[in-house]
Amino acid sequence: MNIGVIGTGNMGKILIEAFLKSSAVNEENLYIMNRTKTKAEQLKSEFPNIHVVDSPEDIVKSSEYIFLCIKPLDIYPLLKGLAPLLKKEQCIVSITSPISVEQLESIVPCAAFRVIPSINNRVLCGTSLLSSGKHCPAHHQAFIEQIMTKISTPVTIEENITRVASDITSCGPAFFTYLLRNFINAAVVETEITREQATLLASKMIIGLGQLIEQEVYTLETLQEKVCVKGGITGEGIKVLEDEIGAMFNHLFQQTHAKFKHEKEKVNEQFCIKD
Repeated sequence: MNIGVIGTGNMGKILIEAFLKSSAVNEENLYIMNRTKTKAEQLKSEFPNIHVVDSPEDIVKSSEYIFLCIKPLDIYPLLKGLAPLLKKEQCIVSITSPISVEQLESIVPCAAFRVIPSINNRVLCGTSLLSSGKHCPAHHQAFIEQIMTKISTPVTIEENITRVASDITSCGPAFFTYLLRNFINAAVVETEITREQATLLASKMIIGLGQLIEQEVYTLETLQEKVCVKGGITGEGIKVLEDEIGAMFNHLFQQTHAKFKHEKEKVNEQFCIKD
């Protein structure tokens, strides 16, 4: 089964590397292309048996499953151009959230699917978000879930929670990395610890925390209770968080949803959809 990937930017590259590192896809069965061909050629230097092709048309001619790892507003014109070449038995897979599978189905003669990956998939963990088109055959759904299981924990979602699910699983690593960096910076500014020491300690703390959660040693609530002894130092720190975080995360979701709405409006204009 041949897999094609159009776009080898950040997330396209992560998917390609994860598929190959996990053996979800064999090198010989992977066809890739990028507008700047040298980026695709760089991947071939690491995985010599993959196929680097010149155009999206070449991807369509060689692949049963075609992953679109490009910007949302580039997808409509691309698919309009490729539609005459697509066969009923093929499957288009988009990785972008503003375009629904129904919109994809409206302009292609084949099956449509959406997979929203996470940077965590690069190390074969984290989740991926799956949405199937109404006319997507069961064997396509099973195959995509199978390869995504090799690199993640796939979670099927409905359209109405697409943005918030993406915020948590896909944007979340950036949000919490930002918080962690500020945590480290404050430690360096306020004390005599070096940046190297603080980074090491904070990174190992996060890794250990992840293991506690993954192995279900504690729930999030009980974990905090175990560390936060009444009247202790941790409790004093929690008081600061309670006073200063406030509605910060509410505002975060409001902002991402506002941006999402704006992007969907532009996409809907392309697909000739009016609210």
